This record gives sequence, C-alpha cells and structure tokens, in this order.
Amino acid sequence: MSKSKAVRVDMLEGARIAFFSLGANRMRTVLTTVGIGIGVATLLAIVGIIQGLNSSFERQLASIGANTLYVSKFPWVIKGDWWKYRNRKDFTLPQLEQVRSQATFLSGLAPVVSRQGDVAFGGEQLSNVDISGTTQEYFSIAAYEVVAGRALTDADDAVTRPVAVIGATVAEGLFPGLNPVGRTIRVEGRPFQVVGTLGRKGKLLEIDQDLTVLIPFKTFYANFGKGRPFSMAMSVEPADDVHKAEDQLIGILRRIRGTPPGEPDDFSINKPEMLAQTYEQLTGALYGVAVGVGLITMLVGGIGIMNIMLVSVRERTREIGIRRALGARKRTIVLQFLMEASAVSAVGGMLGTVVGLGTAKVVSLITPLAADVQWLTIVGGVGFAALVGLLFGIWPAARAANLDPVEALRYE
Repeated sequence: MSKSKAVRVDMLEGARIAFFSLGANRMRTVLTTVGIGIGVATLLAIVGIIQGLNSSFERQLASIGANTLYVSKFPWVIKGDWWKYRNRKDFTLPQLEQVRSQATFLSGLAPVVSRQGDVAFGGEQLSNVDISGTTQEYFSIAAYEVVAGRALTDADDAVTRPVAVIGATVAEGLFPGLNPVGRTIRVEGRPFQVVGTLGRKGKLLEIDQDLTVLIPFKTFYANFGKGRPFSMAMSVEPADDVHKAEDQLIGILRRIRGTPPGEPDDFSINKPEMLAQTYEQLTGALYGVAVGVGLITMLVGGIGIMNIMLVSVRERTREIGIRRALGARKRTIVLQFLMEASAVSAVGGMLGTVVGLGTAKVVSLITPLAADVQWLTIVGGVGFAALVGLLFGIWPAARAANLDPVEALRYE
C-alpha cells in the first residue's frame, strides 16, 4: 500500500472512530460544542458590529465625495490651541476669485458660510438647523440631489432673493405629508420661499446632513450680517488629482494671503480622508479590546476542548492499548483524536456562527449600531473554530499516540 493511500485509510478510519466516540458521549460532546460555540458567537457578533460600523462610516463618507476639498480657517479636527486658528485672517471674495482663476485642477468652486438657527413653518419649528449661504456650484460639489423643485441659481444670488432649498429632515419636520415647494418658511424669523428639497444623505459622525437649509450666498450676508467668515468648497476631476490639487492650492493660497516663507500655513485644507483617519484613531483601540475579548473567549473554549480530550484519552486508554497491540500506527491514533477535536470545534463554530450573526442583527435592529458580516468572515469563523480544536487537540492526541501498549493494556 502506498504512503498516500495509507494516510487516506488512516483518515477515513480515524474519522469513523472519532464520530462514533462523539456519538457515544453525547452529553460531553454537547457541552464541549456549546463552549466553543459561545466563543465563536461572541467573536462573530463583535466582528459583525465592527464591520457594520466600518461599512456605515464608508457610506457616510462617500456622501461628501472623495474628490472634494474644503478650505477654511479651521481644520475639521482641531488639535491644540483653538485660538491659534481663531486668529487666522478671514478669506475674502477677491481671494476666492484668484483661486478660481489660478487653480487648474478644480472642476467646481463655491463659497459656503454657515450658522445654526431655528426654522419654522406654521406651528412647527426645528432648532439647531444648519443654515448655509452658498452658490449654485455647491450642489454638485457636495453631491446634493434636488428631488423636488429646483436648486439655487446665480440669479438668486445676484439679486439676493429670499429663497431656500431645504434638506429631507427639515422637509419632514416642517411639512409632514405636504409638498414644501412654493411655501414660505421663517429662518431665524425671516421669510424665505422654499424653491426645492434635497434627497436624503444621512448622518456623518452622528451629524444629520439633512437638517439643513441652503440659501443664496449674498442673501445670507444681507440677512445675517457680514462678520461671519466663509470657507471654500471645491471639487477635483479626475479624483486621482486630489493630491496634486492640494499641493497647487497650498502654493496659491500662501501667495495670495501673503504668508511669509518659513511661516506655517494660515489656512486648513480639509478632505474626507482626514475624517477617516480620525475615525480609525477613535475606534482602533475599542476594536482591539473587543476582538481581544472574543479571542479570549475562544481560548477558554479551546482549553475546554483540551480538558475533555484528555479525559477521553484516559477513559479510552485500554482501547488505545488494544489498537496499538493489533498494529495501529501512532499516526492513526493522532489523526483520530485530532479529527474528534476538530469535529467538535467545527460543529460548535457553525452553531456559534448562527448565534453570533443573529445577535449582531438583533443589536443592529434595537440600537444605532450597524451590523454587516461578510461571507469571508463566516467561513473564517468556522475555519478558525476548527483550527482551535486542532491546535488544542494536539497534546491529547500526542499523549494518546505515545502511550505504551503494554501499560495501556493493564490500565483499569
């Protein structure tokens, strides 16, 4: 018999004996399976929630566009002295026009000035609404979709019309069951006619992007004063040129703002990947701890398998002695116990996968936490469970294979 055929025979025979042994000790098998299943369920539930959060954040980040840049006095993430940024010079409209004429990588440029305020219609009122003054180009830059009515136009801005385009949350809050277009709302007590409504964008880092009212840029200053600084929203086409555009902007802005050589920039170029980096910093340690807890649970399940297998070796010492006396190889004994341990772990892994995925989905339904488990994770969970059984079954299997046949036959 060839060596490969002998290995196949040993594996088939080992599998048969292993499953027979598992069936003969049902209670022990069930308890061991439950132990490893709890570990896999814990790990997959945690991983599922983590993957769901990551997918949710990626979708949220996509809502502001991967090819956008926002130039402002303030960075999106402030580290250090806030007053350092507060004391920077404000941007001016002539500077904006110089950027428009000199920046060759930009496909769109719009000023944006914002404040928080109250918006009302009839007896309904919403607080902390983002009220932004901007121009027509901003709609394409920020990937806003107008689902009813129209967007702001350059003519609206030129004659400072009191018109507004409202977000989905504002539309639902002020006009439940009604068409907002053509109606007049009050923005901080001032009348504005609604000319359009925006499609839903969702939340970004728990900030509702649909709780917004967009009005013409000049209209904003005419109604709310000229002391509030504005920022510049920009789009870059193609998206691969974002870094080139950023480098070019730094040179242009330093020149037109008169920043001396050797001095730090007195402006901030913000982009979506900065939010991604902040998200990773905030959640990295949390994810590490969560996955660590799951792995510890798997470790406990693996130790349980080792203990049960050692008990099984002791109980079947005489059987092992008889098999060795009849010519069974050490390899056959090792394969039998490894298959037994792996089978228990794999079954526990499958049960744990079902429970873990179910737990993740339930959590996503009753809490704001999302859940999104990929097929590769499911396969990995079951495979990892089987691997745990294999690793923790090595010592009991080796101990069984190395028993002295004569001493094993004498064992009572």
